[in-house]
Amino acid sequence: MKNIFIFVIIFIVLIISNSLFIVDEREHAIKFRFGEIIQTDYEPGLHFKVPFVNNVQKYSKQILTINNPQELFLTKEKKNLYVDFFIKWKIDNTQEYYRSTGGDELVASQRLLETVKDGIRSEFAKRTVVEVVSKERREIMSEMLNDAAMNVKDLGINLIDVRVKRIELSDEVSESVFNRMRQERARFASELRAEGSESATKIRAGAARERTVILANAYRDSQKLRGDGDAKSANTYATAYNEDQEFYSFYRSIQAYKNSIGTGNDILILDGKGDFFKYLNNQYPKE
Repeated sequence: MKNIFIFVIIFIVLIISNSLFIVDEREHAIKFRFGEIIQTDYEPGLHFKVPFVNNVQKYSKQILTINNPQELFLTKEKKNLYVDFFIKWKIDNTQEYYRSTGGDELVASQRLLETVKDGIRSEFAKRTVVEVVSKERREIMSEMLNDAAMNVKDLGINLIDVRVKRIELSDEVSESVFNRMRQERARFASELRAEGSESATKIRAGAARERTVILANAYRDSQKLRGDGDAKSANTYATAYNEDQEFYSFYRSIQAYKNSIGTGNDILILDGKGDFFKYLNNQYPKE
């Protein structure tokens, strides 16, 4: 009797344990009834099922990564490029995912990888090597990502991102690409030097023109000031002369003596009775 009781207890525990399942917040869950999908939209928490009739399979809700080793792609010029890239994806529609892949992550990864490679291959075939390895890489991956994301929706997969880790040129391509890039950089540098030389010439010409204008204006102003000064000087001399002609003659003679006599070793031979020595000979009128 005791053994029967224990058996019943174990049976009840077994039934209860098979009637409950827990869905983690990081998981998708699908409930089947005899192999047929009957429910997929489970929230995280504790759920019930009919033992031995229903079974549950769970799949990761997290973002998954596919790391692809070097893959060979051809460019528009039929040049070989070795590309390393990785893919970020997650399950979006659990029911579609199960129906298209059987719930096998390896199958899903392989089909997704082939779709992405076809997209990269198509985009590389439209572009040259220089376009692929330089500024257009982001544009290439963006266009490929959009196309591939649409193609894998039927798999119940959300393609989040595809990133190129490294692009390596084959030996026969490397040198030709680097030469073209050097030529492009040299052409760009020449254009910058030419623009700089043109700007420098314009600046020098403008500075020379401005200098000429400034000097001309300064000369004009100086001549005007000199003329005004000469006019004032002449007027002053004329006024002084009219006020005292004898003193003015005396002052001018003294200035002449100062400028002509006693300057260095100059020799001046003049008639002492001439007008030049008028004031030195005391011939001026006395009061």
